[in-house]
Amino acid sequence: MPYEFLEGRPFWVVYAALLGIVFARAQATYWIGRGIGAGVHRSGLARRLGERLTRAERLIDRFGPPAVTLSFLTVGIQTAVNLAAGAMRMSFPRYLAAMFVGCLAWAAVYSLGGMAVIGAWWSLFLRSPLLAVTVAVLAGAAVVGIVLWRRRSRSSAGAPSRQEPAQEETTA
Repeated sequence: MPYEFLEGRPFWVVYAALLGIVFARAQATYWIGRGIGAGVHRSGLARRLGERLTRAERLIDRFGPPAVTLSFLTVGIQTAVNLAAGAMRMSFPRYLAAMFVGCLAWAAVYSLGGMAVIGAWWSLFLRSPLLAVTVAVLAGAAVVGIVLWRRRSRSSAGAPSRQEPAQEETTA
């Protein structure tokens, strides 16, 4: 088990430690990116790019936060996205909000053993790609089925009864 040093610790301790680690790493990467971005803006490259650089920065500031959040659920892309967010001057409040949600998700995946599941799947994929893809498709279908089943059961529980109300006889 790769996390032997965590055995026996309460979940909240493990989660908080992982959250602190990923938060510090993401912040450091963002601020290194900000430094790179400042250097680019002082260079001749910024003058050559001109309005294209400004337009790219605006687009990343506007549409980048979801990419930052989702990058924490990937392997190998997270650092590049955080660095780019800093280099392209994504506003810090927008970045911080998106990064924090991503950090919460990342800490949950790692502390709940999500990486063990990914590692097991990858090991299966290396031995039998067809079987690994089949397992992934079946798992996805199961998740979709559960979601649809829960939606249907919620909607039928909240729906009014379809029985006709009994008509009472009135005597005049």
